[in-house]
Amino acid sequence: MADRRLFQQIADWDSLRAGFGWSIPRRMNIAHLCCDSWAMADPDKVAVIHLQGDGTRDVWSYGRLKAASDGLAVALAARGVGRGDRVAVLLPQHPAALVTHLAAMKLGAIGLPLFTLFGEDALRYRLGDAGACAIVTDGATLDRVMALEPDLPRLRVIVSTGPARAPVLGFDDLAATPGSGFRPVETEAEDPAVMIYTSGTTGDPKGVLHAHRFLYGHLSCLELAYGGFPQAGDVGWTPADWAWIGGLMDMALPCLFYGVPLVAHRFAKFDPEAGYELMRRERVSAAFIPPTALRLMRQVAPPEGLRLRAVGSGGEALGADLLDWGQARLGCPINEFYGQTEANLVLAACTGPMPRRPGAMGLPVPGHDVSLRDATGEVGTGAVGEVCVRAPDPVMMLRYWNKPEATAKKIVDGWLYTGDLATRDASGQITFHARDDDVITSAGYRIGPVEIEQALARHPDVVMAAVVGEPDPLRTEIVVAHVVLRDGAEWSGMEAALKEIVRSRVSAHCVPRKIIRADSLPMTATGKILRRALRRGG
Repeated sequence: MADRRLFQQIADWDSLRAGFGWSIPRRMNIAHLCCDSWAMADPDKVAVIHLQGDGTRDVWSYGRLKAASDGLAVALAARGVGRGDRVAVLLPQHPAALVTHLAAMKLGAIGLPLFTLFGEDALRYRLGDAGACAIVTDGATLDRVMALEPDLPRLRVIVSTGPARAPVLGFDDLAATPGSGFRPVETEAEDPAVMIYTSGTTGDPKGVLHAHRFLYGHLSCLELAYGGFPQAGDVGWTPADWAWIGGLMDMALPCLFYGVPLVAHRFAKFDPEAGYELMRRERVSAAFIPPTALRLMRQVAPPEGLRLRAVGSGGEALGADLLDWGQARLGCPINEFYGQTEANLVLAACTGPMPRRPGAMGLPVPGHDVSLRDATGEVGTGAVGEVCVRAPDPVMMLRYWNKPEATAKKIVDGWLYTGDLATRDASGQITFHARDDDVITSAGYRIGPVEIEQALARHPDVVMAAVVGEPDPLRTEIVVAHVVLRDGAEWSGMEAALKEIVRSRVSAHCVPRKIIRADSLPMTATGKILRRALRRGG
């Protein structure tokens, strides 16, 4: 196949931006680009290396990936799944997750990735709000899905990679459906392909709907951040869950697009020594590793035999000491990039094409126009402004699902407002200043307080709850909950009970590290909790 790289050689950043232009076909489908085109050209080419729990390696070729996704698409279509329908993917890093996304895209449907640690409330809301008609899950999460089925009347197809039991269908059986004669639907670059829920701060989580074109929108950043990616012999891996945009779009699907073998393995809890051993054994050369994982890795001596060329990271800025450690101990630069679910990878700080300024988010990535703005327009050097991305942009969302008012507030007068505040120096480098919302950045996750507060309020003794972030040297921030109890309520045992509610109903990564009993909470005149005051006073 022809070389798919956007940059044939890496020059200085200004030259790369000046000479770059998008070339996105009007008709395109991510499943064709990331699977079928490779399967037709070289069906035996390695696509995914699945490291299974028993230590064995299950290697998936592009031909096998195509056959399974064709079969699943035929089986789903026979059960009424079609263009525009939402197909939920509640799976860990497993080839079945990729097969499901590809099958949905071949039908013109929309993949809906969901985190396997989501609790009952988090899953119910997302599946119900999206109106998902089908879900593919595994034995570990199937009971959670079945408990919710009565509340989800649109969910008519339930598939499990574990043992099938009526009415649950077996994934392997569906993927083995004969696909002879199957032809994927034709889609355009602007047709919806994936919907990823982002954390809510003043309301419910929002479904961020992306078009097929958003694959292309990620590529210019990744080619530069992974050191001229791809190169001969590259192997990619990330410990980030594929349910998040970082795991799915900063590594998994781009690897398939470029024909780079993708290592898939589920760490129930990230272990730096095990992560090092995986990279050494599988000869990983390009990795997306969130900041918290890097900090944990720094505490362990890297093994001999690593062949990393470049590490990409995002979520929060890395300090000079961590950047220096990466170069000295990993033997490669750690390049940083910035974005959010609505518009990912629009800024980057990359060793080589630009001077690195530790703590800076870097410069706008070729193909993306980024401005710092306030109510009067673009702000000057040194002034604080909100990070905004010019629309249209291939990496930018189509809209929020069923939330036109929120979409209108997010994209105003041709600019997408990220909610992040920053400054720009004389050289153009952008440095993060603060957030103008209440999202908590913890261990690489952007956590919204609302779902946690709602879960805490389910306890019969909790009158009010407010959740904020508190600075933490390892996780950037930890989740801290402030709760007001009813008169006469006992505090003994309350912290453990509240943490368990959040763990079971929202997610383990959202469990507060600290719970503070309060007599009252600071409020606005209209009755809204002032979380900023809690952050200052906490």
